[in-house]
Amino acid sequence: MTLLVLTTLAASSIWGVNTLFLLDAGLDNTQAFAANAAFTLGMVLFEVPTGVVADTRGRRYSFLLGTGVLLASTLLYWWMWLVRAPFGGWVLASVLIGLGFTFFSGATEAWLVDALAAAGHTGDLELVFGRGQVASGVAMLTGALLGGVVAQATDLGMPYLVRAGLLAVTAIVAWVAMHDRGFTPDRGRRPLAAIRLVLAGAVDGGLRNPPVRWLMLAAPFTAGAGIYVFYALQPYLLELAGDPRAYAIAGAAASLSAGSQVVGGLLVGRVRRLFRRRTDALLFSGIAGVALLTGIGLAGGLWPALLLVATWGLVGAATTPLRQSFLNGLVPSAQRATVLSFDSLMGSAGGVVAQPALGRVADVSGYATSFLVAAVVHALSVPFTWLARRERAAADPLGVGRDPGPAE
Repeated sequence: MTLLVLTTLAASSIWGVNTLFLLDAGLDNTQAFAANAAFTLGMVLFEVPTGVVADTRGRRYSFLLGTGVLLASTLLYWWMWLVRAPFGGWVLASVLIGLGFTFFSGATEAWLVDALAAAGHTGDLELVFGRGQVASGVAMLTGALLGGVVAQATDLGMPYLVRAGLLAVTAIVAWVAMHDRGFTPDRGRRPLAAIRLVLAGAVDGGLRNPPVRWLMLAAPFTAGAGIYVFYALQPYLLELAGDPRAYAIAGAAASLSAGSQVVGGLLVGRVRRLFRRRTDALLFSGIAGVALLTGIGLAGGLWPALLLVATWGLVGAATTPLRQSFLNGLVPSAQRATVLSFDSLMGSAGGVVAQPALGRVADVSGYATSFLVAAVVHALSVPFTWLARRERAAADPLGVGRDPGPAE
């Protein structure tokens, strides 16, 4: 839990100002969102290879490597802002930041699930993921507010130095406290042979597993729209507020999403009782997300937009643990990090396409219109979630008690 809080606090310290930071560095909207797309491209390129690292070299090894890469690339970002680097430099630096995050994505969740299984946990994972979501939400709330206030008091580059310092602390804590429990890395196998073995298992457990496959195919649309909306909210809300330098409002917007995540995590137990199947909850979330994104685009004022943003975040946060539990209940432990990384890859792939495309819509027709287009993109995920429901997977009914997934 400590590592989750530290990594989220570090990451979120720049989330409230990142788009404003890129615009201040001399990029236009299309370039800024293309730089963000380069970050997600880095995640697409490296998700599965780094998931294989976690499955063959160990979750701790992967986590420490990711912390180091993210620390170095964050400092590079800050230096490029100082010198007003050309667009190509931002693309490269953003890919490196994406690489850093991929070492976390599958490894951290796999580490948690394996440790729970080793400790004899046999219950539903929703409540565990919900508690983790509450902790990360509080950290995100704190980090985003901190970043916005620090930027308001100093400049847009200072939150990046704050992030670098927090990442250094995270690396020290992980080195001392993090150990692989319930999982033994296969270090004796030759690297290429290990990669082929793990990838083959990941394909069997992922794309060849119909219910997992359908949710993976929904991810590019939900994540593509969601990533764009999260970052576009910063300049959009400042536009609605009528003050382009009100950086604290941008930080508050990210904090509002974090607050919704905390409340959503606390409500997971109640949400479970409203649905018979996990995919029923995911279908509701997808349809509600389309309506809420449409409302944000049509809001026309700061306070209505903030209310809709909070509701949008709450709906997603309350159902995310159910999706995590569904996937983990169908994925073998030996390939868990790789399959979860591949799932994250699919979402990142959507962000690579959606961010520059929607950024271009914002340049041409305004942010409000881009949110309406984002709602259409989000709607494309609903048919895939419905197909996942049709599979009637063993992990779909709520309360089946097999969430930790098969051990082999």
